[in-house]
Amino acid sequence: MIKNIVAALMLFVAVPVHAQHKEALLIIDIQKFYFPGGSLPLVEPEKAAANAYTLIEKCRSENIPVIFIQHNSSSGMEISDIVKPEEGEVIFIKNEANSFLGTGLYDHLRKLGIDTLVICGMQTHMCVEAAVRAAHDYGFKVVLVHDACATRNLNFGDREVAAADVHASTLAAMKSYATVVSTEEWTGK
Repeated sequence: MIKNIVAALMLFVAVPVHAQHKEALLIIDIQKFYFPGGSLPLVEPEKAAANAYTLIEKCRSENIPVIFIQHNSSSGMEISDIVKPEEGEVIFIKNEANSFLGTGLYDHLRKLGIDTLVICGMQTHMCVEAAVRAAHDYGFKVVLVHDACATRNLNFGDREVAAADVHASTLAAMKSYATVVSTEEWTGK
């Protein structure tokens, strides 16, 4: 009996932390209007999208659901080719910053038995932050992958706030709602 308990504990320890939960990856608003030439270009969206694709590859290989959120827009609304959904992957279209508001996302996640959301996307300070806070409020464990997110410079009065500072400030606040990790930390690559 002790041998069986030890074997079970060894199996538990050998399983990666993220595999102990029923997870889904939430890709938020990685859309063409945020890339160069779009109506609201961000700082280094290509780098964030490439990291998001690394997350997507891992999830697809491990049968972790990949869910796309797409912000409704009159132009540039298409999801970037870098992270293009595959047939059968769910896309929710939203009209608000909060990915849960008016989309059916919450019910879909509950139907799948998801308890942990891995979140990335655009913009860090808007729709990503709104999704992290909402997911936490709904009782999900949240993992925010910081280098698979992008944002832009902002202005307040006569002051310009650099995108790197907007990003860092938002991530610092999100540590109260999520475990904040890098792509490498989450994927083990």
